[in-house]
Amino acid sequence: MNTLAEPAGTVRILQVGGMSCASCVAHVEKALLKVEGVQAASVNLATETATVTAASAVGFAQLAEAVAKAGYEVRRDALDFDIEGMSCAACVGRVEKVLKRVPGVVDASVNLAARSAHVETAGGVAPAALIEAVKKAGFGARPRAEVSESRRAADAAAEERQLQRAVWLAVVLTLPVFVLEMGSHLIPAMHDWVMATLGHQQSWWLQFALTSAVLFGPGLRFFQKGVPALLRGAPDMNALVALGTSAAWCYSVVATFAPGLLPAGTINVYYEAAAVIVTLILVGRLLEARARGRTSEAIQHLLRIQPRTARVVREGGVQELPIEEVAVGDLIELRPGEKVAVDGEVVSGSSFVDESMITGEPLPVEKRTGAQVVGGTLNTRGALTFRATKVGADTVLAQIIRMVETAQGAKLPIQALVDKVTMVFVPVVMGVALLTFLVWLAFGPAPALTFALVNAVAVLIVACPCAMGLATPTSIMVATGRAAQLGVLFRQGSALQVLRDAEVVALDKTGTLTVGRPTLTDLVPAPGFARDEVLALVAAVERRSEHPIGEAIVAAARAAGLTLAEAEDFEASAGHGVRARVAGRRVDVGADRLMRSLGHDPALTSTFAAEAERLGDEGKTPLYAAIDGRLAAIIAVADPLKPTSAQAVQALHAMGLRVAMITGDNARTAHAIARQAGIDEVVAEVLPDGKVAALQKLRAGGGGKPRRVAFVGDGINDAPALAEADIGIAIGTGTDVAIESADVVLMSGDLAGVPRAIALSRATLRNIRQNLFWAFAYNSALIPLAAGVFYPAFGALLSPVFAAAAMSMSSVFVLGNALRLRRFHAPGGAA
Repeated sequence: MNTLAEPAGTVRILQVGGMSCASCVAHVEKALLKVEGVQAASVNLATETATVTAASAVGFAQLAEAVAKAGYEVRRDALDFDIEGMSCAACVGRVEKVLKRVPGVVDASVNLAARSAHVETAGGVAPAALIEAVKKAGFGARPRAEVSESRRAADAAAEERQLQRAVWLAVVLTLPVFVLEMGSHLIPAMHDWVMATLGHQQSWWLQFALTSAVLFGPGLRFFQKGVPALLRGAPDMNALVALGTSAAWCYSVVATFAPGLLPAGTINVYYEAAAVIVTLILVGRLLEARARGRTSEAIQHLLRIQPRTARVVREGGVQELPIEEVAVGDLIELRPGEKVAVDGEVVSGSSFVDESMITGEPLPVEKRTGAQVVGGTLNTRGALTFRATKVGADTVLAQIIRMVETAQGAKLPIQALVDKVTMVFVPVVMGVALLTFLVWLAFGPAPALTFALVNAVAVLIVACPCAMGLATPTSIMVATGRAAQLGVLFRQGSALQVLRDAEVVALDKTGTLTVGRPTLTDLVPAPGFARDEVLALVAAVERRSEHPIGEAIVAAARAAGLTLAEAEDFEASAGHGVRARVAGRRVDVGADRLMRSLGHDPALTSTFAAEAERLGDEGKTPLYAAIDGRLAAIIAVADPLKPTSAQAVQALHAMGLRVAMITGDNARTAHAIARQAGIDEVVAEVLPDGKVAALQKLRAGGGGKPRRVAFVGDGINDAPALAEADIGIAIGTGTDVAIESADVVLMSGDLAGVPRAIALSRATLRNIRQNLFWAFAYNSALIPLAAGVFYPAFGALLSPVFAAAAMSMSSVFVLGNALRLRRFHAPGGAA
């Protein structure tokens, strides 16, 4: 009887979007079958899924790329979970491994410091399946969306209180054991007193009772987690502690109650080692929990700055409502000293609002009718009424919190090596401990069994990989939180590492280097004319014009507080200028050709000829004004540099970076702006769709070696360039931060944020390298000492008690070092 063999391989289910007919199904199937290693592909139009059977080596990315080339998309879902019960890097690796094994999971990233997991799926994976997988691995999981940040903080506080109680109980029980045993060894009088009052055997019985209370009371958590992990063949830090302490305890129990089972000369007890190890590790965990709480203070601060209520105008009166009840379109009254409840637009009143908690900029910003206000900012003086435009999860503050949380939960590329090492570290340590025991038992001096036991326990304890798991994520959490306080948002944690390696910073000109709108920069009156007189007359004429140059002149006149008369007989001549009669006076405004048509040649006027040459060198095109037939002033309107741009470029140079500018302006204007800002390279006259090619040219301009390029743009028109660059930095406006193409967003719109972000990136990577060196080098250096390698030459051994203290302090050091980033201040001009 013939049977059709089912193709052997891994089955993957993909969610495919963009299909509309049977032809689409055929195209997708054909594209998938072309991928090397794919054995079968079946596409269902109704469910929009593709079931693919392929060799295990075929990755999701290969399948998604094939579908994309066919003109369709593979959808991804992102799920976030809170993970309970993790204590070290081995736990992280274990949770990631079981999550990635769930069918449909594309990638999983677990963060020990945040106690969270981010899972990307190909669609259709139930959260319950992921939770069950984590549960089977010996940990707990719950969807992160179901737990508010305040609840998370409350849980962390409860965990800290529980650890505090456990530590105090362990200290109270351990202290008598330590005094009885170590005091007798160190102080002869203490030994004599114990022998005379308690007796040798009774002292051991008391130590047995107290140590058992420590191990199976406060220390029971290590056995509850460690023993199941051992039975699953996936040992973690808890397993190492459980093995080490139980070995010391069991040996001591035999020496106490059945000494005849031990060889002569080896009858000793190590109750104090077991009790002190548990106590010191609990102390380390308490300090770790406290420090970990401080790493998320940035999120807590962001949550605290949003007010709980708002004064809403409803039903003809003002009601104070919970923030959750505010709806888009509501009118909200804001008094001096109050916080802005939600994002909105001012409809009446004027004030100055402190936006430093959002943008990092210290100076209050003036708000008048039509201005945007951001939820969480502080109204310093004056009263405002504004209309709510964004509420709940749509507000700027909510977006910032989401970005910071996403960045804090991310993994840097440097973490990949750490993960590989830690997955094999614990089994290797157990092997080293076993080898230590056997070597000392076979070749050690008398009592060999005692030496073998003590040194094996020391190896198990000193090598716990807690610090390894905390080295990278704690630095990321603190750094991204500090960045948010400085108005820098890392949308992806990996941007922290990539930005550090940038060699060239390419800047868009308009809106990035410059203000982004025409501004009156120069007005030089001729002899016999006053500046304000000319500006008032010219602005009165330009008020009738719709040209951006005219708007800039009118804005300057209003800013100077000038009164503008009505213009009559207004005429506009394309390419020449405008003219009108103002208060009985004839006013002509335009280019030099208009002045020549009126009988005036600016080039023949010495004052104006020199000014025109200066303006030309600065990349500005001069305009002229004639009043009552007389040449009255030379005027320039341009898009000026932002006040901090030159300082920011100087700071980038001080950091060893080259700075380039990409602009659509003509070469003369571009080079003039570049001279003012101190820019190294200029790529001018670039069309909007040519910025990607310009970036590629900059990247290849390193003398045969590609350069890493960071591009800084406004995040809207520059989306393709932001995506093409090695790192995209978007200049935000403080009210629009949902910029999907960028890796980093600068909330204030200030270019000084670029060197600030790069300096923080460098400081973070330096901090991570310090942490990793300490975590790996420290453990690696102490393992030989704990194993007794130096005993033959120097007589040096590491007591299990000191091993426990050293291991705990390793984690505390890493956390303390990461917390230094909270005090980060960018150097020099970037500060």
